[in-house]
Amino acid sequence: MIVVHAGVVAASLLALQAGRGTGAGKRLARLRGTETPGKGRDPRYLVASAIGVAVAGLAGRWWGVPVGLVVGVTIERFLRRQEPAHVRKARARAVADLPLCADLLAAALKAGAPIDRAVFAVADALGGPLGERLERTARSLRLGAEPAEAWAHLSGVTGAERLVAAAIRSSASGGAMSGALTRLADDLRVDRAVAAEASARRAGVLIVLPLGLCFLPAFVLAGLVPVLVAVLGDVL
Repeated sequence: MIVVHAGVVAASLLALQAGRGTGAGKRLARLRGTETPGKGRDPRYLVASAIGVAVAGLAGRWWGVPVGLVVGVTIERFLRRQEPAHVRKARARAVADLPLCADLLAAALKAGAPIDRAVFAVADALGGPLGERLERTARSLRLGAEPAEAWAHLSGVTGAERLVAAAIRSSASGGAMSGALTRLADDLRVDRAVAAEASARRAGVLIVLPLGLCFLPAFVLAGLVPVLVAVLGDVL
């Protein structure tokens, strides 16, 4: 009976949490085309509810229901703070496309294209998360937005702050932007190579640690313990 009540409570929580994503905000996001993919199938509410029901069932007492409720809500809030996988993938792809974006944008500007058309062309060529941000930037530039406001759509992409700074500086001084973008693309590739090398070295260290934790007890038991037992046996 307790398990049934806990299941009802957990299901109610699941329904309430899932209902937060509906309404005018969700319809507006769908109309804008910015609705987060997979949000309607987010399993965190189901996971939290299942854990809450399991805790209540293991308790086997009446107080298991509030304990399971608290555990379920805590798990749901913890999972909510975790970054979704699709967000991590989108950010990683945007960072990976940034050097190519700088190269393409420099080439378009060298060919004589206006900045808004160059950004539109690069956005269409790249696609993906970075292409969507560039498309919003190009629309803002075409509508007459200030450069800082237009290029702010790239905020949140690691390394894009240098591209934004070059674009704003070029719009203020009238200097050529293509040369700065070419140098930026080279710098970003160098940074990625350095980061990949550091990650590989860190992975090597992390691989060695479990081996050390496995061999050290074996060394102590097989090497040191017999010696200590023999010495203590002779002394005693």
